[in-house]
Amino acid sequence: MKATTLIIVLICTISTAFSQIKLKAPKTSPTDSSHVKTNDGVQIMIKYGSPSLKGRAIGTDLATFGQRWRTGANETTTVTFDQDVTINGKKLAAGKYGLNTIPGKAKTTLIFNKNWDQWGTKFDESADVLKLDVDNKSDGKNQERLKINAEKSGKINLNWGDYGWSVQVKPD
Repeated sequence: MKATTLIIVLICTISTAFSQIKLKAPKTSPTDSSHVKTNDGVQIMIKYGSPSLKGRAIGTDLATFGQRWRTGANETTTVTFDQDVTINGKKLAAGKYGLNTIPGKAKTTLIFNKNWDQWGTKFDESADVLKLDVDNKSDGKNQERLKINAEKSGKINLNWGDYGWSVQVKPD
């Protein structure tokens, strides 16, 4: 009887110990970032989850045309500016913002939202602080993994598959 009790206690202890161990599998959409100080002195920091196409089509399978999208994967994509800026001529105060988009076939609507610390599929439109429409572009490359980067020139680019857009950031 004592041996049976000891075995049961041992099994429960080992079981509890293994349930406490959290194995971290690599994210299927790893976190990526871009950080630059522009030639005009603006610090731009971007952090986002970078999904892969995996044979899926943008506009239908992913980032559905006409629907608000988190612009990445997992948590909300964030963009931080250390000073007041203009983006394609529209003013935006210094700060950290969640970046959403509404992809379209020819144009995409970029949305800067003051709620940045949240899961990527929660959208509070009342917290939108800037919306702007930009033309879609294609650089002829087929980018498997989403890439968002800021350049020293102040240009922010998004490229994924043959879909993409760019905006110009300048100090205000």
